[in-house]
Amino acid sequence: MSDFATSLLRWHEKHGRKDLPWQQNRTPYRVWVSEIMLQQTQVATVIPYYLKFMEAFPDVLALANAPVDRLLQHWSGLGYYARARNLYKAACEIRDRHGGRFPDTLEDVLALPGIGRSTAGAIMALARGERHAILDGNVKRVLARYHAVSGWPGDSAVSAALWQHAERHTPAVMTASYTQAIMDLGATVCTRSSPACFRCPVSGGCEAYRLGRTADFPAKRPKKARPLRQTHMALACCAGDVYLERRPPSGIWGGLWSLPEFDLEGQLLDWCSHRLNAEPVAIERWTTLRHSFSHYHLDIKPVALRLDEVPERIADGTSGIWYNYRRAPDFGLAAPVRKLIETLKDE
Repeated sequence: MSDFATSLLRWHEKHGRKDLPWQQNRTPYRVWVSEIMLQQTQVATVIPYYLKFMEAFPDVLALANAPVDRLLQHWSGLGYYARARNLYKAACEIRDRHGGRFPDTLEDVLALPGIGRSTAGAIMALARGERHAILDGNVKRVLARYHAVSGWPGDSAVSAALWQHAERHTPAVMTASYTQAIMDLGATVCTRSSPACFRCPVSGGCEAYRLGRTADFPAKRPKKARPLRQTHMALACCAGDVYLERRPPSGIWGGLWSLPEFDLEGQLLDWCSHRLNAEPVAIERWTTLRHSFSHYHLDIKPVALRLDEVPERIADGTSGIWYNYRRAPDFGLAAPVRKLIETLKDE
């Protein structure tokens, strides 16, 4: 075992996190769900979602056999909804191809939708104690600093170098403890800004610390201006009901229920007339709401279309619903849509 791993394990025994929900009753399923939720999401944000999710879907068959709307309801607000869709697809594959039992081999785990090399390694290491390296964001930062690996980790050459270090340091014994230790070190000590090097158990061998350049490793992603897009959202509403439509299964907010969208405001009235067979008695233009994604900003221009009654019928072939916004939804809503509906409730 390397000095690096030995020092980490000794530190983790005293200072590591041991009371996170997914560390209790560790099973491949519980670890898998936590790893997916933790992708690009902070631990503090994930914990309440995870607890409610486990209560609703205690095992993989409960998840696979549930309506997808129920899954999206419990994911609503976590963002990056492709994670939820892949989680559901993978649960169905486990049910249909693996008899409802989480796969035993790394190859079979990697074949599941939404699971990459690091996530698969974490599941096998944490839940089964098998020797597999991981390279999540925290581990990349620790290893990039410890070995002074230059460049942005998203570059293939930099990623390959970090994987070599990750493989070399992962011990053949106590793999689960080591895996948790290196993640904890990155999350609590070797943080993105203001790392607590004076508390780090491996600072003695850290090249970035020796050079006084911890802020330089890992290199930041090259800046790229995010474009700005615009859309109009129609809040067709009447007597506590608002009209919603399900979004396509792929793409932004895939599978969630949302407000109808339009490129131009002038399209809203035509839509209301032809789709809902109704004419609004009042039209209100609300304040623009900006929602930012990883690759672009979206300016949402909400327009409330007040109806005097809920239309008796809507156009054929339409998959919309009238939702009473004074009750909690039993389906998934995108965060900005939920925010707009909350505004209706507050009126």
